[in-house]
Amino acid sequence: MFGSGKRALITGINGFTGHYVAAELSAAGYRVFGLGSLPSCQTDYLQVNLLDAHALNDAIEKVKPDVIVHLAAIAFVGHGDANAFYNVNVIGTRNLLQAVHRSSHPLDAILIASSANVYGNSIGGRLAETTPTDPLNDYAVSKLAMEYMAKLWSDKLPIFITRPFNYTGVGQADNFLLPKLVKHYKENAAMIELGNIDVWRDFTDVRALTKAYVALLQMRPLGETINVCSGKTYSLREAIRFCEKITGHSLEIRVNPAFVRPNEVKRLCGDATKLRAIIGEWQTPPLEETLGWMLENG
Repeated sequence: MFGSGKRALITGINGFTGHYVAAELSAAGYRVFGLGSLPSCQTDYLQVNLLDAHALNDAIEKVKPDVIVHLAAIAFVGHGDANAFYNVNVIGTRNLLQAVHRSSHPLDAILIASSANVYGNSIGGRLAETTPTDPLNDYAVSKLAMEYMAKLWSDKLPIFITRPFNYTGVGQADNFLLPKLVKHYKENAAMIELGNIDVWRDFTDVRALTKAYVALLQMRPLGETINVCSGKTYSLREAIRFCEKITGHSLEIRVNPAFVRPNEVKRLCGDATKLRAIIGEWQTPPLEETLGWMLENG
């Protein structure tokens, strides 16, 4: 196992993605340490606020990680406090990189999770890493700013950046679209309010995403920015049909104009060519399979 005897640090370990990344890194032989802002009694966990530079320095010195997966972020686009996006996603990330740089322990790699939101939703077709960025909200702007800031450290630290497209799975909060849909079907709800259901999006299963992350840590594409996506799109209408088929339940779909984004691109798809060139053949389960897993669990 390539991580045998080594230490991994996951920031935001108690978030949706963190649990899955921790399991995958453990399976690869790493001893996994977690960083989070809330108290927890789990083993090898440190409660540290990324805005507390001094505590962060102490945590890095204590753990002495060989790899870091930086997931900690304000991730929900509809989060009400714009300042929080910049404080956590930009300043918090800078504090982390500064603490790592100050540490005497050499690192193999740092994965910084950005977001495909940096591309915006005004360009259709298949989006590659060379597609011009066009962030349309504070979340996306903060993630792009984080990318630029991280590049300032690229000559000093072994950094690479991932841009995941939509991904989902058991445990994702139901203020995200597919978990919201799943929740309504599990509860046999009579009705759901949605935005435009005739839009096509690229969805990845969180279990496949974490395998891609760990494979990237093994390959160490330092200095690179890499899309993590399926390269296949499904419409929200198809997702509804899959849920109906799996559960045998149908509900009324009401389109709420407040949920419809103006000038929204009908089809957004990621290009995973670069990812597969780095880690080899990689696939995500079909969306119907992921939705079935979500409907049966959690």
